Amino acid sequence: MELKQKRVNVAMKKEKADLVIKNANIINVFTKEIVEGDIAICMDQIVGIGNYSGINEIDAKGKYVCPGLIDSHVHIESTMVTPSEFAKAVLPHGTTTIIADPHEIANVCGINGIHFMLNQSKSLPLNVYFMMPSCVPSTPFENNGAVLSAELIEPLLSSERILGLGEVMDYPSVVSGKEEMLKKIDLFDDKIIDGHSPNLTGEALNAYRVAGIMTDHECTTIDEVIEHLRLGMYLQIREGSAARNLENIIKGMLRKNMGFNRCIFCTDDKHLEDIKKEGHISYNIKKAIACGVGPIEAICMATINTAQCYRLKRLGAIAPGYSADLIILDSLDEFNINKVLYRGDIVYDNNKLCTEIPLKIEDRNVFNTVRIPNISIEDLRISLEKNTATVIGLTSNELITKKETAEVRVVNGAFVQNEQFSKVAVIERHKSTKNIGLGIVSNFNIKNGAIASTVAHDSHNLIVVGDNDEDMLIAIEELKRVNGGYTIVSRGKVVGTLELPVAGIMSNSTAEYVENTLNSMLEEAFKLGINNEIDPFITLSFLALPVIPEIRITDQGLFDVSKFEFIKY
Repeated sequence: MELKQKRVNVAMKKEKADLVIKNANIINVFTKEIVEGDIAICMDQIVGIGNYSGINEIDAKGKYVCPGLIDSHVHIESTMVTPSEFAKAVLPHGTTTIIADPHEIANVCGINGIHFMLNQSKSLPLNVYFMMPSCVPSTPFENNGAVLSAELIEPLLSSERILGLGEVMDYPSVVSGKEEMLKKIDLFDDKIIDGHSPNLTGEALNAYRVAGIMTDHECTTIDEVIEHLRLGMYLQIREGSAARNLENIIKGMLRKNMGFNRCIFCTDDKHLEDIKKEGHISYNIKKAIACGVGPIEAICMATINTAQCYRLKRLGAIAPGYSADLIILDSLDEFNINKVLYRGDIVYDNNKLCTEIPLKIEDRNVFNTVRIPNISIEDLRISLEKNTATVIGLTSNELITKKETAEVRVVNGAFVQNEQFSKVAVIERHKSTKNIGLGIVSNFNIKNGAIASTVAHDSHNLIVVGDNDEDMLIAIEELKRVNGGYTIVSRGKVVGTLELPVAGIMSNSTAEYVENTLNSMLEEAFKLGINNEIDPFITLSFLALPVIPEIRITDQGLFDVSKFEFIKY
C-alpha cells in the first residue's frame, strides 16, 4: 500500500522519481508510434510518461527507448551454460525476459533438473520464467533418464514462475486422445500450452488446437503459417543457430499482406558464439527489419505480443505500471543498443555489463549422469544384405531431414562408411542398458574422424558420427571419461573436448570458457570436411529427436517420424 501510494505521488509530481530518462523518443507498442518525452521510474516500475524530474536522470538526447526484449521459447541448456552465465550472454543484446523450457535437463534428471533450473535462475537481473516440460520422454521410442507424469508435475503448478505447459511434441498422443497426455494438458487448462507440430495439418491440427495448444515454433512454410494463424494460434518465429526460419516466414507474410499481431519471436536453440556474433532476440528484430518489416512492428513482436500471449501483464511496454525493463538505442533501424535497464537499474552500458552475476552451483544431484558399459567395434557394426540402404539425408540450415534410399559401400556383409556416407550411433547413457541404435547419414561429410556428444535432443543419450569405427569408439570413451560433453577425434587422437558435467549437457564453467572452447572445436570440425552449411554440434544433437521429420535415430533404432515407426536399413 505504501509503495503504491509513493508511485501515485511520483506520477502526480508530488515526489521526485528515483530515475528519469529525459528527452527520449519512446517506442509506444500500443499505438505503434514514437512519443517524445521523459520516462519516470519509481524503484522498479515506470510511473509516468511526460515531463518529469528525478533524483537521478539520464539524458537520452533524442535516442530511442524501447521495452526490454522477450524470448518466447528457449532452452537455456542448449547454450551449454547455467542460467547465470546465460544471463551474462543475452543482457548486452537487450533481452530482459525469457520463457524457458527446461525439458533438456528434465529428460536427464527429472524433477531434480526442474528444481535445479528454478534455483539457479533466482535473483538474476533477468526475468526467467519456465514452461513445465510436457514430454519427458518426448516419445516412447527412446530411452531417457526420467519420466515426468501428470502426478509428478502437479505440485509445481503453484510456482509463479511456471507459466504453463511446455512444447507438446508428442502430437500423435494428443490427436489420438491418449489419456496420459490429455491429463497433463488438463492440468494447465487455464494457462498457456506451447506447441510443436511440424507438418501437422487439417483435422489433426484442429484436434491439436482444440486440446488447448496455443503456440507453435515449428512452422517453416507460409502455408503452415496461414493455417496456424487462422486457427487462432500464436506463431513463434524462430531464428536460432540450426533452425533459421525467420526470413522465409516474414517475406511470405509480407507477400500475403498479413498482419503480425499474433507473431512473436523465439530462438529455441542458439549457441553462445552465435549470440555474441549476431545478437539474441535483437537479431530477430534486425533480420525482420532487413526483410521489410517496420522497426516498431518488429519490436512489438519481441515485446508486447509475447507479453500478451504469456499473460505477463507488467512486461513488454513502456507505460505506467510496467516494469522498468528498457533499452536505449543509438539507432532504431539498425537496432544498436546503447544501454539496457532491468527493473530500473542499468545492467549494460558502454559495451559492458554493469552488474555482478556470480557463477555458483551447489546442487550436486545433476552431476555424474553418464553411465555407459564397455562398447566394442563389433557393437557398431551395421549388417547389410545388399548395397542399398535407407539413409538420413541432412538438409542445410534446417533441422528437417530427408528419408533417402542410397547405394552404399558394403564389405563382408557390413556397411563401410566414407566421406559421403557417415555412420551414426546413439548409445543409451542413463541406465547403462547398452541399447545402441545405428544408422547411415548423408551430407555430414566427415573425413578421417568422429564427432560425439551427450547433448542429443531430447533424451540426451550419447550420439556419435564418424567415417571409421575406431575413432567413433575413442570418442565414446572420451565422453565417458569426462562425464559428458562434446568431443572430436581424428586419426586415433582426441582433437578437442568440451566437458559438460552438469547433466551431461551444461558446463560448470564460464560462458567465456565454453564459447572459446567451442569455437576452437568448430574450427577443428570443419577441418575434417564437415559440411559448412550445417552446425556440426547442433545438427548432431538433433539427429536423435524423433519428433522432427522425416527420419531420425534413437537408441532403439532408425525411426520414420512421418509414420511414427521404426524402419530397417
